[in-house]
Amino acid sequence: MAETAKMSIGSKTVELPVLTGTDGPPVVDIRKLYAETDVFTYDPAFTSTASCESKITFIDGDKGVLLHRGYPIDQLAQDSSFLEVCYLLLNGELPNAAEFETFEHTITHHTMLHEQFDRFFNGFRRDAHPMAIMVGAVGALSAFYHDSTNIDDPKQRMISSHRLIAKMPTIAARAYKYSVGQPFVHPRNDLSYAENFLRMCFSVPAEDWKPNPVLTRAMDRIFILHADHEQNASTSTVRLAGSSGANPFACIAAGIACLWGPSHGGANEEALNMLKEIGTVDRIPEYVQGVKDRRYRLMGFGHRVYKNYDPRAKVMQQTCHEVLAEVGHADDPLLKVAMELEKIALNDPYFIERKLYPNVDFYSGITLRALGFPAEMFTVLFALARTVGWISQWKEMIEDPSQKIGRPRQIYTGAPYREYVPVDKRG
Repeated sequence: MAETAKMSIGSKTVELPVLTGTDGPPVVDIRKLYAETDVFTYDPAFTSTASCESKITFIDGDKGVLLHRGYPIDQLAQDSSFLEVCYLLLNGELPNAAEFETFEHTITHHTMLHEQFDRFFNGFRRDAHPMAIMVGAVGALSAFYHDSTNIDDPKQRMISSHRLIAKMPTIAARAYKYSVGQPFVHPRNDLSYAENFLRMCFSVPAEDWKPNPVLTRAMDRIFILHADHEQNASTSTVRLAGSSGANPFACIAAGIACLWGPSHGGANEEALNMLKEIGTVDRIPEYVQGVKDRRYRLMGFGHRVYKNYDPRAKVMQQTCHEVLAEVGHADDPLLKVAMELEKIALNDPYFIERKLYPNVDFYSGITLRALGFPAEMFTVLFALARTVGWISQWKEMIEDPSQKIGRPRQIYTGAPYREYVPVDKRG
């Protein structure tokens, strides 16, 4: 017999089903609560509410576990490739050799943008933030690709998924090139996903970008580490937008807009700014004391979900060292500050008690800077990587028959009913 939970409200008692997933805590199904008791639940920021059923990503924050379709993130980051992870998130299983070859070919041959699309960038000021360009440009894709906006057609859903994964690096690179006043670089079909993106960002007419396997692998690994992260703010935004029947390009643009917030996608930029503010190792004790006194904020430590070491952080730390050594920045003063700050935080009772462990943002900012990206591009790169997670979550939601248009409830605390008074009779 299925387990139930009883809830008594006044004279009414209701039995609510208790659901269990593959892993994670049981969930009390409250869908019929309002109909049977005339009350809502109150859960600001949805910290205790499951909004959907999903088979894509599982996180156990207490244990520091992150799985994509059952596979640990560290194994995927070390041994897989971003496009293979894309296939996994979209389709539920890792591809065999033939399936991967077909998928890679499809993505590679969808990287070009419609020629008219390039004119779209000219509508922005040269000093526009690259994320502002991303929000507008991705939303505009629906004006160019009408043949894949029917969300009720499984084939069109997959075509739009492939297009978004393929074209996002091209759009992101153009946003960067436009912001620095350089000509656009077209993609090439003989390069890998990460190679293509780096070349489109850093090639100039006078000098072509030279492939570097260490830097290419680092870029690919960064994409993997940011591919999906369960029902976070931007993913929930994509799902909520999609629940209305909006086309996938509009939904992903909504996710990008949400990701732009400094508490979400901008966290790695904030962590880098903190390291710059500290400046040198000898100033760390004073800064740490300032954190304890609530004068400073410790960016890149702690996480809304993880109450243990962020499983992505260890891979990001290794990647950071590899990149800095390759580009000759192994003695980067910011890295020395980061390493010493991490050591102190992991051994100081104040941080241990509060479970303020380093997260993926702590090292990714240093790594991206060493790769040559300015801070304003960090969130753009996050959006590029997260696109596959967003589109996989969107696709799963569309194919779930139990999903309806999102409509959260509220506790109304405004004025009670009152009669309108004409302006000449108001005191």
